[in-house]
Amino acid sequence: MKEISRLPNHIAFIMDGNGRWAEKRGLPRLEGHSAGLETTRSVIEHLSKYHIKYVTLYSFSTENWNRPKDEVAGLLNILERSIEKEVKELHKRGVRICHLGHLERLPQHLRQAIEKAVELTKNNTEITLSLAFDYGGRLEIIDAVRNIIADGISPKDINERLFNSYLYTADLPDVDLVVRTGGDLRISNFLLWQSAYSEYYFTSVLWPDFNTQELDKALIDYSQRQRRFGGL
Repeated sequence: MKEISRLPNHIAFIMDGNGRWAEKRGLPRLEGHSAGLETTRSVIEHLSKYHIKYVTLYSFSTENWNRPKDEVAGLLNILERSIEKEVKELHKRGVRICHLGHLERLPQHLRQAIEKAVELTKNNTEITLSLAFDYGGRLEIIDAVRNIIADGISPKDINERLFNSYLYTADLPDVDLVVRTGGDLRISNFLLWQSAYSEYYFTSVLWPDFNTQELDKALIDYSQRQRRFGGL
């Protein structure tokens, strides 16, 4: 394992390219999502070796509902099976699982699998793995505004700290590094508030091909950057 001078405390992934990976091989798109889950497992294991405390995965966005119904149903089924399969091992390794986003639109079995995983692992402290299911950054901000209004908070009492406490990520630190695979150069409505001063790493490598060597490239690149947070 390479020595890296400075590591992120919180790293987030936009895991893009599963469908294209499958299409390039003449396979159904869902085969790409299944392959992507293997990458997810190896990435989490590798990051745990570096003792990175917070990992967030963009698993299913609010916009993903617009995909073909068969693909959406298949993807959600794969995600459900993956959670049920992996949760016990993650629990043994001290991983705390969190959910970001809405649950009510998810299929009942997937919703129950997420709730069970969150409850089982809630006291773990080795690493916090946040799964963004039915998540959208704009909706998160709108939800925060709605709840602040519903709680009757005076405008003069609203500041960044208070607003942050109403986000889905209220108990998580801001993101240090966002990694996007697949070649696109955009953030796709992901953690808009929390990534205000994040470093970004874009790669053309498709998510199923994003191995530990590619992950190390991202971490080395991050370690060489100077973070000024608006200062000099």
